[in-house]
Amino acid sequence: MHLLYLDESGHAHDPNTNFFVLAGFSIFERQTHWLEGQIDPVAARFSATNPRDIEFHGSPMRSGKDEWKGIPPQDRVQAVVDILSLLSDRQLKLKVYACVIEKKLFRPEDILASAFEDVANCFDGFLKSLYYKKDPQRGLVILDKSNYEETIQTLSHVFKHIGHATGRLRNFAEVPLFLDSKASRLIQMADLVAYWIFRHFESGDSRGFDLIRPHFARYGTQAAPVHGLQQHVTAETVARLGGLGPHTHPFPNPTPKPAPAADQAAGPIAVLPDAASGPGPAAE
Repeated sequence: MHLLYLDESGHAHDPNTNFFVLAGFSIFERQTHWLEGQIDPVAARFSATNPRDIEFHGSPMRSGKDEWKGIPPQDRVQAVVDILSLLSDRQLKLKVYACVIEKKLFRPEDILASAFEDVANCFDGFLKSLYYKKDPQRGLVILDKSNYEETIQTLSHVFKHIGHATGRLRNFAEVPLFLDSKASRLIQMADLVAYWIFRHFESGDSRGFDLIRPHFARYGTQAAPVHGLQQHVTAETVARLGGLGPHTHPFPNPTPKPAPAADQAAGPIAVLPDAASGPGPAAE
């Protein structure tokens, strides 16, 4: 089974922002523990005794608010870089999915439904591509608990049993699961993905987006078109983002990882079945 962790950034009814983003990443079920083990040491930098008390959320990390108050900016930035850089791990083959909506193009009450339809349909398409490669897999969407829970559950049921604009969701194992982000490092990582995509479109800050961009899901070969990024934006937005120059404060490189011990060199490969490491579509 493949799990899609999602979170939103921006709010459909917030008049102070122009964009809404629903985004996250998918991972094969047996790799979640290994990915969490790569994130926990980042949290331990800020609380060696209680690293589980540290939550990674995009907005407070960037602004230095809440539990991130008093932590030097360079340390907060390095944590963001180190977590987003996990998307590039070739053993994990994480795939990013996102829908970006420029809110003036939609009625507020339609924004969430449109975003979820796009992302869910994209993820279903990836699972369908695995089926055609003789690797049948089911999917499950996991989101942070929010006011959207009832709406998303209803949408998922409708898309699966009745259909959406382009068909029905045929490869989902169950309706979406909602978790408290404090209990899930992977939900927190999805929050960072959604937030830095939002920052790119809302504020023209492409630093995090540049780390995410290579990992949007593709079906098939590396040369296949990007399916994982669905955009509903104006021509003016496209022109604005196309003209962005380098940021005045670029992100640092990821923190080098220590070389694995000889008996650990296999890393997550030891738990990967053929279904996860076989001929499925690459995200690179």
